[in-house]
Amino acid sequence: MVRKIEEISAVVFDLDGLLLESEQVWSEVKRELSLGRGGRWSEAAETDMLGMSSTEWTAYMREELGVAMEPSEISEAVADALADRYRAGLPLITGANGAVRELAGRYPLGLASSSNRGTIDLVLELAGWSACFSATTSSEEVAAGKPSPDVYLETVRRLGVEADSCVAIEDSGAGISSAVAAGLAVVAIPNRAYPPDGKVLARADLVLRSIEELAAALP
Repeated sequence: MVRKIEEISAVVFDLDGLLLESEQVWSEVKRELSLGRGGRWSEAAETDMLGMSSTEWTAYMREELGVAMEPSEISEAVADALADRYRAGLPLITGANGAVRELAGRYPLGLASSSNRGTIDLVLELAGWSACFSATTSSEEVAAGKPSPDVYLETVRRLGVEADSCVAIEDSGAGISSAVAAGLAVVAIPNRAYPPDGKVLARADLVLRSIEELAAALP
C-alpha cells in the first residue's frame, strides 16, 4: 500500500511506457527522422531523450544528432509520424484501459506526460479516455521536463488539489524522480524495456509488477 494518505485527492498517471507501449515507437520515429535527414543515431540517444519535453528533445536532435531542421519542424514531423502509427493501432498496455476506467470512477484523474499536447489529446480521443481525465499537462507546457517536478506540480495545480494528497503512477526513473520531487506519493510499475535504476525505484512508495494490480492497490 502507498504511504498513508488520509484521503486521496487525485491520481496522476504518466502516459508513455505506463498506459502505452510507446517508448519504442517514439524512438523508432525519431531514429527514422534523424537518419533520413542526415543525422546520427545511437543507443545513448534513445535513453538520453527519455522523459525530455518536446522543447528539450528537439534541441537534442538538432544539436547532438545533427538533424538539419528547426526544432519546431522536428517536433511536427515526429508528432505527425507518431499520430499515423497510433491511428493505425493504439499500443495500449494490457490492463491500462481497465485501470483508467475503474480509477476514474473513484478519484479525479490527472495526466502528467512528456508527450506533445497534440499527441496527448489524440491518445485520449482514440482510447475513449477524454472524459476520464480532469486535467492533463504536457511537459512542453512547463519550464522543464522530467525529472524536474514541473509537470506534476502543474497537473496538481490544474486539478486544484495539494501534491501531498495525490498519488502518481509512473514507470521510469525520470518520472519517479519528477513525482517524488513534486511531493506526490508514487506507485511504480517498472518499464520492462527501460527499467528504472534500483536506487531511483527504491524512492517509490509501492512497486507493482503490472498495471493490472493497480486498482486493488489503492484504497
